[in-house]
Amino acid sequence: MQNITILGATGSIGASTLNVLARHPERYGVYALTAHSQVDQLAAQCAQFRPQVAVVGSADAAQALSRLLRAQGSSTQVEYGEAALCAVASAPQCDAVMAAIVGAAGLAPTLAAARAGKKILLANKEALVMSGRLFMDTVTANGATLLPIDSEHNAIFQCLPHGYQRLPANQGVARILLTASGGPFLTRAVETLDAVTPDEAVAHPNWVMGRKISVDSATMMNKGLEVIEAHWLFGVQADQIEVVIHPQSVIHSLVSYVDGSVLAQLGNPDMRTPIAHALAYPERIASGVAQIDLAQIACLTFERPDFKRFPCLKLAYDALQAGGTAPAILNAANEIAVQAFLDGQIGFRAIDQLIARVMDKLPHSEVTDIEALREQDRRAREVANSLIS
Repeated sequence: MQNITILGATGSIGASTLNVLARHPERYGVYALTAHSQVDQLAAQCAQFRPQVAVVGSADAAQALSRLLRAQGSSTQVEYGEAALCAVASAPQCDAVMAAIVGAAGLAPTLAAARAGKKILLANKEALVMSGRLFMDTVTANGATLLPIDSEHNAIFQCLPHGYQRLPANQGVARILLTASGGPFLTRAVETLDAVTPDEAVAHPNWVMGRKISVDSATMMNKGLEVIEAHWLFGVQADQIEVVIHPQSVIHSLVSYVDGSVLAQLGNPDMRTPIAHALAYPERIASGVAQIDLAQIACLTFERPDFKRFPCLKLAYDALQAGGTAPAILNAANEIAVQAFLDGQIGFRAIDQLIARVMDKLPHSEVTDIEALREQDRRAREVANSLIS
């Protein structure tokens, strides 16, 4: 029996994780569930899965959750704040951590899980994008196990040889091909993108995701962050990572070898597949996802991304090449820009422009510790907000 902490239980990844866990009650228990402010949904999850601890973002949310749980007769302990998130991610009672908090807020508890040597199921790409070498060194030094949950990185993981050890040259890996759906605006005229509404941007053609990550998919910043994540996860350089637009979202990513072989992982676009893979690794368990029907799909297409249509992807490559804290600046500016777009403060095409201006204004430096990262993150958000206002 493995006991799981889910950081970000009420988001789409958290809900999908619980869906998989519910199919295997003999294998998995839930130690802790966390959410920022979705108290009603978290209370319902606690009623079904009976975690020992539930963590929310504020004292007010904790009081509201406690009232709901007491009314249910629940014995779940309620905590709040970042320290509580770190505690449930590193607790001795926890065997594995699903790191699914969106954005920079997930960095501290995910690092806490790494320091505690946990099995980490990494869905929070921003934590790795921000901290890079610091995160990977923490995983290695403490004997933690890191398993990627992003469908693309999980696909790459499945296509790499066992015991890969982030050494592409030693294993004959020539390059990694990250697939991208192209989002909802792949064929829309570029000159009309200024008029895109938030509702249009979050209407992803293939995946069901939260609003922030859906906008990131529409700008392809999500793919840019995945390029940076792939660099750290698999030890490949920027020029060994190629993004390929694949609108059907059936091939989730590929690995190309020096002998000309290319291995791909295919499946229906459902996050329960990579979640189930990582939960049970190296075994396989049922995820609830339907088997793929290639005859029904019939046609798979591919094309190269256009940086004029998707300038955020180019910004991410630039940040990876620059190194140091540049990816953290990129991520912070993007989070502010996306929220400003969702709130109606800026237009869709202003997202990449704002990020570029912030990156131009802030010099990047080497990553030394988490506090230095937090300060760079804070400064980037401050600059981005000043540019908006």
